[in-house]
Amino acid sequence: MPRRKPQILRPLAAILFTLGLTSACAAPARIVYTAAEQRAAVPPGFADVRLSISERAEAEKLIDVFRAERAARGRPLEILSLSGGGANGAFGAGVLYGWSQHGGRPTFDIVTGISTGALAAPFAFLGPAYDEALKAGYTGGGSANLLDFEGLFAFFRPSLFSGRPLERLVEDLIDDKVVAAVAKEHRAGRRLLVGTTNLDTQSLTLWNMGAIASVGGANATRLFRKVMIASASVPGVFPPVMVDVEADGRRFAEMHVDGSAIASFFAVPDSLLLWTDQESAGLKARLYVLINGALDEDFAVTPNKTISILQRSFDVASKTNTRTELTAVAAFAERNGLTLRVSHVPPGVNSSPLDFNQQRMTARFEQGRSAGAAGTAWESLKDDTP
Repeated sequence: MPRRKPQILRPLAAILFTLGLTSACAAPARIVYTAAEQRAAVPPGFADVRLSISERAEAEKLIDVFRAERAARGRPLEILSLSGGGANGAFGAGVLYGWSQHGGRPTFDIVTGISTGALAAPFAFLGPAYDEALKAGYTGGGSANLLDFEGLFAFFRPSLFSGRPLERLVEDLIDDKVVAAVAKEHRAGRRLLVGTTNLDTQSLTLWNMGAIASVGGANATRLFRKVMIASASVPGVFPPVMVDVEADGRRFAEMHVDGSAIASFFAVPDSLLLWTDQESAGLKARLYVLINGALDEDFAVTPNKTISILQRSFDVASKTNTRTELTAVAAFAERNGLTLRVSHVPPGVNSSPLDFNQQRMTARFEQGRSAGAAGTAWESLKDDTP
């Protein structure tokens, strides 16, 4: 009688077979390029559409833009900064929607967005006329299938979940008309900025979406969408976005992911947080920071399971980083003549950034809308303790 093979060989054989299959599905090798080439690189046909603001000289260009815009208007700038937060973007969308209902929502001169804030930013930038589109983006069910698990193959690919559902969501939200509307407002002097993390340089790239839109045509819409997808592509959860660029006639691709890998929101470049404006005193801007998430500690007994521990640890890190960033921005605002108002998910609300259940997202939207409509969404971080 032939000797039976140990049962362990069957699953081992299956794993080896799978490894053999997935090696053929591996992502293609990247073109290697130098740091000098990257500094000179631009997307083909799109010069002057982005800043690498980790460099002080680049960050100061942004300050010059702010100064020029304020001088042109002869009044303080109105600035809105939208944070990351995944499914909690529904809360921020609700705040903006309710703010329109309450009245007094500014026409923002500058809107910045990171991650889910990048998805909402074009509609916040274009104003109340786009509130219904903003609402539909978060409550219409389009995000319900974002977490489309890749199965066992995910462990041999760049992410656990497919990027296609996120791509479809952005394609549904951003059409040629939206891009053309952004271009029109850009020509009027307003600015829409979206942040992505360049993994190759380990720095935040700030994209001027109006400058991209102003190029016009299918390529402009394509790059506009690509930047938004990149900004919302949480590393490991969604695949990174490869952005084609060229330098001195040589083409290669940069790897970009979620902007919140570096910053929860964008209001002031890190390299300028300790800077003090030497211009004349006086109110220079009103800055609104909309945090798509909670800031307060939330007591809960954490289950002794890997996923629960990872989720809880991520929540702790995210809240701590956001509070630290807000403190630094508040100090900058105090020194430099800006008023700062902050809105965030209230304590006690389920604020899991990966909970894309449509009913719960609709509930978050309504919480934000109620606060916005009541005029209670915004608060000051200024310490009035004597």
